[in-house]
Amino acid sequence: MAEHRSFSSKASVPTGKGHRYMLQLLKHWSHNLTVEIAGTSGSVAFPKDARGADWPDDGRIEMIARDAVLDVTVIGSTPTHREALKGAAQRHLDRFAFREAPLSFDWSDHEA
Repeated sequence: MAEHRSFSSKASVPTGKGHRYMLQLLKHWSHNLTVEIAGTSGSVAFPKDARGADWPDDGRIEMIARDAVLDVTVIGSTPTHREALKGAAQRHLDRFAFREAPLSFDWSDHEA
């Protein structure tokens, strides 16, 4: 069986409304994706073939809301997949945070 590598990136986004934005976004995505919410954290899984894509493996966005920061982690199966998930997270969070958008995302990329 082939082993899939993962390409992740994390950003700590300054906002006092991270929990609200996280819940709004996860509720939005729950209409057609698998979402998990547990208190101040949540995640969404993006199937590898979502919207006609053909990634080697599923992708994931994880969020943790803290007092003044929303931690956002994206996990993709290729560097391009990771970039696509970063873009989706940013676009959607900015949409829900329209009063303070654009939010500041300082991504830190990792490979495993």
